[in-house]
Amino acid sequence: MKLVLIKPNIGRREHSLYVDEGRMEPLQLGILAALTPRDIEVVMYDDRMEEIPYDEPADLVAITVETFTARRAYEIGREYQKRGVTTVMGGMHVMLTPEEVKKHADAIIIGDAENVWREMLQDFVKNELKKEYRAEQPLIPQKGVITRRDIFEGKGYLPITLLQFSRGCKYYCNFCASSAYFRGKHFCREVNEVVEEIKSQKRKLLFFVDDNIVSDFEKAKELFRALIPLKVKWVSQGSIDMLEDMELMELMVKSGCLGLVIGFESINEENLVAAAKGANKRRALDNYKKEIKELRRWGLQTWAAFTLGYDGDTRESIKETCRFAIRNKFCFAAYNILMPYPNTPLYKKLKKEGRLLYEGKWWLHEEYRFNHASFIPKNMSAVELTEVSFWCRKVFNSPWSIFKRALEPKTNMRTLYRFFTYLIYNPLFRKEVFKKQGMRFGFTEGKKANG
Repeated sequence: MKLVLIKPNIGRREHSLYVDEGRMEPLQLGILAALTPRDIEVVMYDDRMEEIPYDEPADLVAITVETFTARRAYEIGREYQKRGVTTVMGGMHVMLTPEEVKKHADAIIIGDAENVWREMLQDFVKNELKKEYRAEQPLIPQKGVITRRDIFEGKGYLPITLLQFSRGCKYYCNFCASSAYFRGKHFCREVNEVVEEIKSQKRKLLFFVDDNIVSDFEKAKELFRALIPLKVKWVSQGSIDMLEDMELMELMVKSGCLGLVIGFESINEENLVAAAKGANKRRALDNYKKEIKELRRWGLQTWAAFTLGYDGDTRESIKETCRFAIRNKFCFAAYNILMPYPNTPLYKKLKKEGRLLYEGKWWLHEEYRFNHASFIPKNMSAVELTEVSFWCRKVFNSPWSIFKRALEPKTNMRTLYRFFTYLIYNPLFRKEVFKKQGMRFGFTEGKKANG
């Protein structure tokens, strides 16, 4: 039996698929490969950088589906189904809108696959495949499973190893797809198994893909203590409230943390209240001055994530968000338009208010473009929100801004390693900003995916 695992692309630029030059290992597919019995042949194709050989023999195809890749995932599934190959789809988008995905696959997996993957494979072998597999969330994720990384070889990924300590987050921000997926809960792996996985691979630079690696302070401390003797360097995502615990911060830095993606989201307190961004409330009143000073003191290179388009936003307030990030010399920053992911509280609110565009399913609509607004903002038009958000990306990633931000002595210039990391990745991200803007979803022109 031959199993094919697929990581779909987002879409196309003009008449060719977009090639992601900053691509990282699709960790979820490495975990599925590890869950698969060794007597099953496993191959993986990454649509972000290689053509999918549809005509090669395959028995079963598993496609991971995110909201941004849903249209392309359905196209890939159709190509295999035309050839009589069975398709199964899983991933976050399946949890958010299972009835939609069912229309495009022979079977779907709802939730994390650990406790149903082998059952699904056995059912397929017996020709008894069910239309739906609903997985219970494992209280201890990835238990006894070490990611198979041989399937990543030769794919040209960035030289950083992806792995995971925890899933979910204790906060329940109303715009967050992950919060809707995990329902505001947080689950941690056993630390000894994380250490075993790190030792099983060769790199010393790690990316923990956790939604919030410090969601549970005490469990995070346990992890950081175990990382210290491994002499690794790592990055992840975390919440700003981590600065309340000095022991946590000391252990984090000693364990090799270079920096974190931190969701600042907004410098407007009204917006944070509307978003239910619990970790940030009251901190924006003083423009995060105390928190940013502390991040510098610890030497962390911060990737500041902002979300644009709240009801409290104006074009000028959004531009000020960009100026704020440049003044504070963040290592990187993301300016994401507020996206109504299906079945999140934000989506339901905007739908009730009649403010959704593209018939409410922007991720499938032929006219939607990547990084464009998909709803009607309160204080500007959707086009204006799209334009000012792209302005932020252009200005923050301009050569002048890259040069100015590099001159932060406590973070970006703290060591030669950090400085060269800054110089290597900022131009790469600048290039990706312009390549992705306005990109179409999927590859097939002139067809509207059913949903």
